[in-house]
Amino acid sequence: MSLFGEDGRQPRLVGIARLASHAEVADTGHLTEYRAIQVRSILNTSVSKRALPFGKTINPYRGCEFGCRYCFARYTHEFMELRDPQLFERLIFVKQNAAWLLRQELRKLRPGEEIAMGTATDPYQPVERRMRVTRSLLEVMAECRGLKLGIVTKSTLILRDLDLLKKFAAHNQLALHLSITTPDAKLARILEPRAPRPDLRFKTVAALREEGLRAGVLCCPIMPGINDTPAAFDAIARRAKAAQASFLAANPLFLKPCSKGTFLAFVHENFPALEAAYEKRYAENAFTSKAYHKRIADMLAAAVRKYGLGNRRGELQPVRKMDPSDASPVQQSLWPEQAKLPQPVQAEELRRRFSA
Repeated sequence: MSLFGEDGRQPRLVGIARLASHAEVADTGHLTEYRAIQVRSILNTSVSKRALPFGKTINPYRGCEFGCRYCFARYTHEFMELRDPQLFERLIFVKQNAAWLLRQELRKLRPGEEIAMGTATDPYQPVERRMRVTRSLLEVMAECRGLKLGIVTKSTLILRDLDLLKKFAAHNQLALHLSITTPDAKLARILEPRAPRPDLRFKTVAALREEGLRAGVLCCPIMPGINDTPAAFDAIARRAKAAQASFLAANPLFLKPCSKGTFLAFVHENFPALEAAYEKRYAENAFTSKAYHKRIADMLAAAVRKYGLGNRRGELQPVRKMDPSDASPVQQSLWPEQAKLPQPVQAEELRRRFSA
């Protein structure tokens, strides 16, 4: 996989694009290439028109292997002059010396500032099983006091780090968000082709709650005509309640130009009757209308009230131990556990791990 243009030449690059161009190939997987990238910062300032509650973000990786058709973060590869949307899920950059950088930057953090991990790329995507960048960051944060941290993931791998999550939560504020767009496994498979099944994610919420951690369901995005009916809200709220989720949150589809082609191709193939409506709705704006936002908020509120689910910003709810009869059948993991490895520091080390 080349980072150069078709004629083999490359324009003058600066900033993160220059760093990406010098990233060494670590190894390759099925349709995926991993590169070790040196970065100057791991704690980024959030800049968004969506009035997000957090001021700082952490994304241990650039790019995400799950390949969600709606992912708005494909634009982040454009900063590196990688314009093909498919490269976001096929060319993954592993940030080097992340823990060391975080330790320095946390010293400058304002008291009470909220940090969000996994806003653009999943911190527990498959490569984390070997690279353990996310775990190295949690090791640093677990030694801190008075921090506010929210983690968003689709992965069951978060359970590997229960020890650090509990240690962090003892002296800081922690909210864990399992992103579950739909409980329908068939829809999830074509919508989020390489992410764990929805039922496994609900089981992960339940496991986190059993450990006393604040964990809930983030039903994002809500897609017009696909998962935005009262019945769809009821289905996910019912499953969230069964998992004893601390909260249920949802937001409509945010369709940036970089992800529009990928998502509309998905709609064309799987929901052709909705294609014209999507073309019109997102023709000039990445956001849905205020009226649609209100309708979604009303349906969400009704489902939350019906099942007694908490507010995303609320207090920790009591939890009971799961009855073994509630558990779903155990399935072999798509990505088996690898031997524990130290934090990556160089591309040569990455190569060794992937060839192990």
